[in-house]
Amino acid sequence: MGMALSLGRRGLGRVWPNPNVGCVIVRNGRVIGRGWTADGGRPHAETQALKGIDATGATAYVTLEPCAHHGKTPPCVDALIASGVVRVVVAVGDPDARVSGKGFDILRNAGIEVVVGVREAEARADMVGFLTRQTQSRPFVTLKLANSFDGRIATATGESKWITGPNARRAVHAMRARHDAVLVGAGTVRADDPTLTVRGMGVSRQPVRVVASRKLNFEARALIASQDQAPLWLCHGPDADTAHFTKQGADVIACAAQGRQLDALDMMHKLSDRGLTRVFCEGGGSLAASLLSADLVDEVVGFTAGLVLGAEGTPGVGAMGLDRLSNAPRFELVGTRQVGADLMHRWARR
Repeated sequence: MGMALSLGRRGLGRVWPNPNVGCVIVRNGRVIGRGWTADGGRPHAETQALKGIDATGATAYVTLEPCAHHGKTPPCVDALIASGVVRVVVAVGDPDARVSGKGFDILRNAGIEVVVGVREAEARADMVGFLTRQTQSRPFVTLKLANSFDGRIATATGESKWITGPNARRAVHAMRARHDAVLVGAGTVRADDPTLTVRGMGVSRQPVRVVASRKLNFEARALIASQDQAPLWLCHGPDADTAHFTKQGADVIACAAQGRQLDALDMMHKLSDRGLTRVFCEGGGSLAASLLSADLVDEVVGFTAGLVLGAEGTPGVGAMGLDRLSNAPRFELVGTRQVGADLMHRWARR
C-alpha cells in the first residue's frame, strides 16, 4: 500500500477532476503490475496496473475504492474481476454517490476478498482535494504567505521582489505543480504582472491560473501572453465587463458579489463545478482575508524571511474586522523547515 500511495502522489495537480489513485498488483510476494491515474484523469490506476499482465490469483492494492459506474471509461471493478485477482486491499472508500460502497459490494459478490482501511489516514491526506470536493462541493484550499519577519509582503512603495530567496521561490513552484490551480487577486496582478506558471520543474501539465476580481479592472499582459502554456480563468462579479478578456481567449466565471468583493464561497463552488479539487492561493492580502473570513482555508504555508519592513509596509493579510481573539481563524502547526535563508512553516485547519 505504501508503494500504491507513492504512485498515486504522481497524479497530484494532473488528474482533476478525478482522484489521484495508485494501484499495485502482487502475486506470491512479487509486484507484477503497478499504475496510477493518468494525466487528465484516465485511464484509471487499476487499468494501468493490470495492463499486459496475468493477475490470476493476485492481490490488488488500491488507494481508493474502485469505481463501479460507467462514465467515460468502464468500471474498474469489472476490470479487476475479469483479471482474476482474488483479493483487493483498499485504503479508503469513495464518497462519490455513484461509487460509495457499491464497488466493495460488487467485488465481494464476485467472490473476491475485500479489505478496507489500510493506511487510510495517509490516503485521505493524499486525496484530500478529491474528498473535499465530493463532501463539501468545493476544492481544498492552500494559502501561501511569503512575508518579512513582521508579516509584510511589500514596502510602503510597493517593492516586493524579492522578500524570500530563490530556494523558497523554487519550493513554491513545486507546490504550484501539485495543485490543480493557482489563485490570486486583482491587486497581485496589478502589482506584479505575473505569469503564475510552474517554471524550472519540467512539468508537462500546468495548473490553471485563476484571478479573482469583482470588476476585472486590471491588465493581464503576462497572463494573456502565456495562455499557450496554461489556461486562464477569471472569476468576476455580476457588473464586470468581460468582453476584453473573452476576446483574448480567457474563460470568465460569473460569481456572486459580497459588498465590494466576490463571495468567496460561491467562487469556490463555481471552481468545484468546473472540476478543481486543489487550489493554491498566493494572495494578495484582500483575497487572503476573504478566504480566511469565510473559513475556506484548509492549509496555510508560510515562508518567513529574516528582514523587517515596519508598520508602513503592506500586510500579508488584509482587514478582517476581528475584535476578539476567539473569532480569529486558528491553525495547528504541522511542521517547519529551513529553505535556503528562509523559514517554511505549514499549518492545518483545526
